Amino acid sequence: MEERTANDGESANEEQTKRVWLVERTFSDDEQNLVILVYATPDGEQYLRKERALTSFDDDRPTTAALDAPLRNLGAVNDPETRERYAEEASRMAADHEPDDEV
Repeated sequence: MEERTANDGESANEEQTKRVWLVERTFSDDEQNLVILVYATPDGEQYLRKERALTSFDDDRPTTAALDAPLRNLGAVNDPETRERYAEEASRMAADHEPDDEV
């Protein structure tokens, strides 16, 4: 699993990151116009959740196939079935896309 520092390890104080791949994109049931993006590690054991409002048409941030997420922002995937599903989807995304591909 890829772990790296923000600037190639120049300083011991730099934040550690881990590559996560897009595994899920859903619309919120609770709030209208909210997209929930879930990125996970290739082993499916950790995830990062991002939320984006659809009402902001000026938002030009692309949704990419992968991100390098700070370790402190990753949560644990405790459910074995979810972990397996995330691992399968992260592996598929990694095989089919470059990290910076817009998806």
